[in-house]
Amino acid sequence: MNDTNYMKRNYVFQTSWPVRDYECDIEGIVNNAQYLHYCEHTRHLFLQQCGLSFAGLHRQGTDAVVAHMKLWYKVPLRPDDILLSCMNLQKTNAFKYTFRHDIYRQADERLCFRAEVELVCLVGGRLSASPVIDEAFRPYVQATGE
Repeated sequence: MNDTNYMKRNYVFQTSWPVRDYECDIEGIVNNAQYLHYCEHTRHLFLQQCGLSFAGLHRQGTDAVVAHMKLWYKVPLRPDDILLSCMNLQKTNAFKYTFRHDIYRQADERLCFRAEVELVCLVGGRLSASPVIDEAFRPYVQATGE
């Protein structure tokens, strides 16, 4: 895959917003930890698209929690850049999903950040499948290995 052109890749969800000054460190680039917030915000927006609410799921006793992350920092984002956050999704087993995040600088479509984020479902505080999440994600889940 050409890391510089997101249009060649199919994503199940995309969103964008501007980088804000306060997200940057003294070097004038987005702080490395901020990318994790970008990924989390993207997942929460994706949940809304699926008709779910992160807080609503919690109130019903279902939590999707991060279990593992792999991160690749490619090209820094800077203030006033527009970031394009793209995501794909795989169901890894009965209670685990893997989100694949790519964040691009919109102006030149350069890949800035990539992450694989594994989430597990807790239902009533116990590791378990979530029929509610499974049903909502079904149209978006890609086959393993894509």
